[in-house]
Amino acid sequence: MATITSFFPNSSHCHGTVGTINVLGISQTKYVSSWGLQVKASKVNGTSRNGGILLPANTTVVMKTRMMMDQKKMHPNMVSDVSLGRMVHNGFVFRQNFCIRSYEVGPDGRALVETLMNQLQETFLNHFKTAGLTHHDNYGVTPEMCNKNLFWAIAKTQVEVDRYPRWGDVIQIDTWISAFGKNGMSTNWMLCDCKTGDILMRASSTFVMINKETRRLSKIPLEVRAELEKYFVDTAPIIEEITSNFPKLDKNNVYVRNELITRWSDLDANQHVNNVKYIGWILQDVPELILESYELASMTLKYCRECTKGSVVHAYTSVLGDNNGGIAYYDHVDCQHQLQLDVAGGDGEIILEGRTRWRPKQW
Repeated sequence: MATITSFFPNSSHCHGTVGTINVLGISQTKYVSSWGLQVKASKVNGTSRNGGILLPANTTVVMKTRMMMDQKKMHPNMVSDVSLGRMVHNGFVFRQNFCIRSYEVGPDGRALVETLMNQLQETFLNHFKTAGLTHHDNYGVTPEMCNKNLFWAIAKTQVEVDRYPRWGDVIQIDTWISAFGKNGMSTNWMLCDCKTGDILMRASSTFVMINKETRRLSKIPLEVRAELEKYFVDTAPIIEEITSNFPKLDKNNVYVRNELITRWSDLDANQHVNNVKYIGWILQDVPELILESYELASMTLKYCRECTKGSVVHAYTSVLGDNNGGIAYYDHVDCQHQLQLDVAGGDGEIILEGRTRWRPKQW
């Protein structure tokens, strides 16, 4: 068992020619760049004709040379800013960089919560793959887990956001794993701004094992624990665990979004709804006044049941602290959430319970 006492965010910062002779006896040379662009020139009487304009014979060569120099100049930055990730801190921490794309931001120009959560999930899977723990690219499933027909499922997630990145920002995500009791595993993430080194977000999730055939919880077999424990970091979760239960939701004073139907595209490789989709469902149910004036500061989610294709889900959101469902405080707003399966003749099983805190947007 190894121990890491602290983590510090660190800022991260073929060509060829083909010669041909056409039917007119004019020598043509085609230059092909690695971008797939083709620059063709016809050599006539010591000059090159390109697009109907007579150019000096060496113009195409000059263009090619400049393109190659520009590409070499750009290449190191692209590799250092956005990469497939690597192991750091003596192989106990996995680090990967991401660039925030235009389609990953909301109307206010900041990254969507779902975008950041998807990136955390990606680093978790790439961590296992880079460490050699994944069996034939089976999404975080180790060889022994595969032999015993087991897969990971998230039981609980806690997130705290200090600041949201914007379009074009490059972010660095560090992730590491720890043992969690006898039958669980804790995964931690720290997301930083590559340019400033500022911490943007912290998150911690508890993972449990599910039997693929019975769809029931399973203890971590000794063989699987032996595969994992050499990568465990003996530290507490990056966010202090909230152990209290969620209070009973008063459904007489809630915002409701009925009949959310799961689709094929909502499923992950384990044939159940991806955990980030649950987050999207509860955020859809938050009152528009909160979404326009406030931003998500933290959330605690408890995943109770899995949800599969074709299930119909009801989303409930209660704004806490006000009997009329209004905003109780200016400095923050708390909401309680619940996702419940729809069944004929009554309430179905609860698949998620959660709580979110919202603060005024930091323009």
